[in-house]
Amino acid sequence: MTKGSSVNGLTGLAGTLAVLLLLGLVVGFADRQRFSVRWLLVAALLVALNDMLLTRAYGLLPELIGGSWNWQGKLLALCATLAVASLPAFGWRRAGLTLSQEPGSLRAALPVAALYCAFFIAIALAFPGEPADVETAAFQLTMPGIEEELFYRGLLLFALDQAFRGRRRFLGVDWGWGAVLSSMLFGMAHAFGYSDGQFSFDAITMALTAVPAFLAVWLRLRTGSVLLPVLLHNFGNSFSLFV
Repeated sequence: MTKGSSVNGLTGLAGTLAVLLLLGLVVGFADRQRFSVRWLLVAALLVALNDMLLTRAYGLLPELIGGSWNWQGKLLALCATLAVASLPAFGWRRAGLTLSQEPGSLRAALPVAALYCAFFIAIALAFPGEPADVETAAFQLTMPGIEEELFYRGLLLFALDQAFRGRRRFLGVDWGWGAVLSSMLFGMAHAFGYSDGQFSFDAITMALTAVPAFLAVWLRLRTGSVLLPVLLHNFGNSFSLFV
């Protein structure tokens, strides 16, 4: 990663954190009794740590694995997610990093899982991808879903739910601002950036990531686990490779 790329990455991260903190403070102070500034700052630090490791500290860490895809960045970020989730303030199970499903939840989750699959099937048929080599198929079948779901629908969602403790019951689950902000940040990770001296934002990419993000949040909240979101995420990423 060049010096210019590092600057772009850091500037993009700063913009993302500014959006998170600004929106978080506005939402939080509207409901002060159920708002924790400390947990909002924790969430911001988690976003920064995740971004730093995904980029190998913006190129400062040597590339040891190689390959066409970002195996090393994904593995570093995944290890950090698991390490932080193991801390007493978090806990793997409380953050959804468990294989156990809430009793009776799978039956309720099947229609939502089918909708998730249908969304990505439609996208794949509308925008078919190029034939995949072995490394591409292996990466898309594993790393995006594992690393991103454990972070966004697991660790980050938990931190933001601690920051914003107000809830509203809708469609069988208790929604909070954590669900909204974690989905927004997931979309921004794909649609928001900085290069050539200016910020960029792709509204179509944001929309295409927001739909599955909210479906994945519902599945995580309903089942108590990131297992289904991981499996479905990797299905969505890889389906177009085999069409």
